[in-house]
Amino acid sequence: MVSLICTIKDHLDDVNCCTFSASLLATCSTDKTVRVYSTRDFSELPFSPLSGHGYGVHCCCFSPCGQYLASCSTDATTVVWAMGSGEIEAVLEHPGRSPVRVCAFSPDATCLISGAADGTVALWDFPSRTLRRTGSVPDTTMVACSFSPCGQLFATGTTYGDLRIWDLGMNQLHAEKYAHDLGVTCCQFAPQMMKENNAGHVVQYRLASCGQDSLLKVWLLSWNYSAGCKMQLLHTLSGQSSAVLCCCFSADGQLLVSGSMDKSVAVYEANGGVLLYTLNQHERYVTACTFSPVAPLLATGSMDKTVSVWRVEDGCSSQGVVPDGKSLPDDVPCSSHQAGRKWPGHSRLTVSDWSEDDVSSWLQQEGMESLIDTFKANNIDGAELLSLSKESLSSELRIESLGLRSKILRKIEELKMAPVSDGIPDEFLCPITHEVMKDPVIAADGYSYEREAIESWIKTKNRSSPMTNLPLQTTLLTPNRTLKMAICRWSSSQ
Repeated sequence: MVSLICTIKDHLDDVNCCTFSASLLATCSTDKTVRVYSTRDFSELPFSPLSGHGYGVHCCCFSPCGQYLASCSTDATTVVWAMGSGEIEAVLEHPGRSPVRVCAFSPDATCLISGAADGTVALWDFPSRTLRRTGSVPDTTMVACSFSPCGQLFATGTTYGDLRIWDLGMNQLHAEKYAHDLGVTCCQFAPQMMKENNAGHVVQYRLASCGQDSLLKVWLLSWNYSAGCKMQLLHTLSGQSSAVLCCCFSADGQLLVSGSMDKSVAVYEANGGVLLYTLNQHERYVTACTFSPVAPLLATGSMDKTVSVWRVEDGCSSQGVVPDGKSLPDDVPCSSHQAGRKWPGHSRLTVSDWSEDDVSSWLQQEGMESLIDTFKANNIDGAELLSLSKESLSSELRIESLGLRSKILRKIEELKMAPVSDGIPDEFLCPITHEVMKDPVIAADGYSYEREAIESWIKTKNRSSPMTNLPLQTTLLTPNRTLKMAICRWSSSQ
């Protein structure tokens, strides 16, 4: 169910983009400003609005740990803001001084890409704030970009209608020249890698794209380190009647949302391409959409100058527009984590420590009590629950309903993302130890882990990823300094 919980009406012109971090929502507009809100109650931060651009702001994005926000503008710059103070950390002038239309961080925050109206794309070394490389697609405007989950590839889209896949050496690995008739408007990778094939030599990703042809498309990108990239069209979604201007995957990859010139927001089941909901809150073109990485929240922005925040969660009660157009009522939690959601009998246990009875309690809480006997008959405890897959639900547990299987997997992903204890940001917890990291490092799968834990895992698990179960293409570990600084600041404040 999708319910409207908040409408923000602070911008004075078209809203062009909106983006979540774990605790903040940022929006940008043709009115030259970037505004930042707390997702606790959607109150605007004291240093907001950010007014460093000379012309309209087209795009904004948070660094993975949320410490920085990047925004790009017609003024030909990408500005980096510190989210602790709202101060400008850097101003990156695009080569050629062309208006910058889009920007995106890599998953490990080592790179930032920006695309411009002259068809150029710039790859910046983010820690040093220096230009690393540039590339170009002649006679077009760069309007879309997204990094793959591994951070080794990125996709771009242009008004020419093409989608291109690049590596960090700025080599074009693949060009889908007629992806969208009349032009691409947005593209985004799903957060997770797909299963690999060919004895472990091919990694697969899903990529969503939308365009002026009124279509939303889902592609399967297969990447072989020696043979290059191939793209296969999985779904063509036509749930909207006019140009589709934006698209975004949910954090678990189960949902896909798009906004259109027909003023609607469409929410799809991403794996099957089934249209689940159509939202008609906005009065003009819907130009922006984004999911929270840690909560069941969706934000949409429009040329009607507003940003709508929605709760996307099974079984939630409907909430109307907040009277003052900005804040949530005190009794409406903005995040399932902040709401302190717990289940009887096991609230202090990590999911992997749950007993079979704990799993039964969880099924009851989630409205899936019809599955309790099936799970008990198969001795599903916490560890087994976390290992369930689409295939095992179908072939071993004999759950025939596609919708029910998708719901189970979506709820399991929520469990994996939930913090172990109240008040600890979940991105500070190692996925292996479930404890606050002291020396976070980034592995080849794009995820951050405690160094000692991932080193031990690699030695004992044959170099597989703890998050995806796919082989790690390299055992090289990169220190995540920005995450470590964020954890230190958070620890000092406790």
